[in-house]
Amino acid sequence: MARPYAQEMGRLTQTLAWASSAPIDDLVRAVGAAALGPLVAVGSGGSLSAAHFLAQTHQGLAGQLARIATPAELLNEPAPRTASIWLLSAGGSNVDINAAFEDAVVREPRQLAVLCGRARSPLSAAARRHAYSDLLLFEPPAGKDGFLATNSLFGFAALLTRSYLTATESIVGWDAVQHQIEQLLSEEDLARWRDATAPIWERSTTIVLHGPNARVGAIDLESKFTEAALGNLHYADWRNFAHGRHHWLAKRGEQSAIIALIGDNDERVAERTLALIPDEIPIARIKLPGPPTAVALGALVASLRVTGWAGEARGIDPGQPGVPEFGRKLYGLRVVSSAKARSGGAEIVAIERKALASCATLTNRGQLAFWQNAYKGFDSKLRNAAFVGAVLDYDGTIVDTRTRTLPPAEDIVQALIRLTENGFALAIATGRGKSVRKSLRDALPEALWPSVTVGYYNGLEIAPLIDDDTPDHSAQPSRALAAVASRLRAQPEVALCAEHTDRAHQITLEPRHALHEDHLWLLAQQAILSEGVSGVHIVRSSHSIDIIDASRAKGAVVDAMRENAGDGALLCIGDRGRWPGNDHELLAEPFSLSVDEVSLDPATCWHLGPVGSRGPSVLLGYLERLQLRNGRFVWE
Repeated sequence: MARPYAQEMGRLTQTLAWASSAPIDDLVRAVGAAALGPLVAVGSGGSLSAAHFLAQTHQGLAGQLARIATPAELLNEPAPRTASIWLLSAGGSNVDINAAFEDAVVREPRQLAVLCGRARSPLSAAARRHAYSDLLLFEPPAGKDGFLATNSLFGFAALLTRSYLTATESIVGWDAVQHQIEQLLSEEDLARWRDATAPIWERSTTIVLHGPNARVGAIDLESKFTEAALGNLHYADWRNFAHGRHHWLAKRGEQSAIIALIGDNDERVAERTLALIPDEIPIARIKLPGPPTAVALGALVASLRVTGWAGEARGIDPGQPGVPEFGRKLYGLRVVSSAKARSGGAEIVAIERKALASCATLTNRGQLAFWQNAYKGFDSKLRNAAFVGAVLDYDGTIVDTRTRTLPPAEDIVQALIRLTENGFALAIATGRGKSVRKSLRDALPEALWPSVTVGYYNGLEIAPLIDDDTPDHSAQPSRALAAVASRLRAQPEVALCAEHTDRAHQITLEPRHALHEDHLWLLAQQAILSEGVSGVHIVRSSHSIDIIDASRAKGAVVDAMRENAGDGALLCIGDRGRWPGNDHELLAEPFSLSVDEVSLDPATCWHLGPVGSRGPSVLLGYLERLQLRNGRFVWE
């Protein structure tokens, strides 16, 4: 049964303390990945306000475009694969958000994240079934909300603020924001706000005026006034109000009042606007001091409090407004997802990944037959080959990039042991150094170490796993790399906002979130062009940019394996097959598979994993299809 609204408001301080101390490492990591590109925030009901908050925070702190979608909008308005899709739900049980997840999985976006307030929910269970998705569980101490989203919304917003401030290395710290919100939750400030809003409840229509940072508070007020039937409410920012919306007051001023959400940055325009409002219109000023992040979170506090006072004045408890029977039926109405219609069979899934277009689009272009023939040709080539070994990428392929510091999963290890013990030649081509040697030694039996080849630093140093002296950290960078490294270190953006590691044949750059990866890529390209060096090229992994002084990188591991493995085919598997991915050269080999991004070459580098899958789980499926038959390994 829903709780009284006043009881929920009494727990806001507790929720703020929880959001300030809860472990957020996983959330910060997920936010850091999202901050590299555009984002689609998905929610319904009260969680739609959380989605608005996420989108606003993403644009403000990550500097990336974001848009908001209800589950129905996501089903019908495709998001680009390059975007992150975040689904937000306090309970994780409503049919709409679960249909949205089913649909999003099929789209295979760059990142799929679920922020949920209940571990045992259909949404959480669905996210667990897809290992590449980010399941971010935070159960507020206040428990389940009443009829309206309250502590879950406030808690999610605080957690997102804290995580974005951390991930983007903002000069504004969470402590400053927390202090500001604690002030707004104080009895003194709440009494001031309550007194300011008291005169407006005699009017049936409330107009909320706001600046850009307080926008989410206005959006949430409209949602709560409508859901709890507290009255008419519409909102506008200070300047859009001037474009016709003020006319409402000319015709219906006697029925209307204004709530002004005023942040520090818009106080001047706010006061100049309010000074022109007719004197008979009641105005409640709610001041929201502090930096933009504090204003946004404070605007949500204002929305939650104002909703309660409106309910008291109008005899409605927003936490227990009553739900009609037809409303219950509407809430539980089943939604038909378009995911199943788009998923199709294995051939269709593989073709759509490869062609970067739907089969319907390819049909309209007259290209579907071409891709069908390319798929069948590659599949036939795989099935007719006799494999003697494989060259595997490590990060993003053997281990999930998000847990790259952990050893490979046990099922992957067992699959590698099965193959190697039966004479299958195994090589690992990685952009990393001795950390991979340690991880592989920890995972594989020592008896197999001599049988495993490792190509360190994108294949620039190749040695058996048993070799203790490779990679060599004593060698100095080549003249070409030293010149490029010097140029990069002279660039303030690189010096201040990127991790920079120089090795004999490779420079590794890892952007901090204050520096966008695409911009770092351009800086690296500029350094090479400015120095006029030859034989140097750049590749991108899932977490870094590598500048390599070699004509052949991971392909050199394939060459070494061919010399040692004898006759037979080599299977190459990685996750970044599309140029400039660091597996582009590896996955240009005739027998190559991707567990994520594919190249544009129709003859090779296909992703044949099940729909909605990527990374180590796909690799495991590939390895399981390699079976020893009559003394040779075949693809089944």
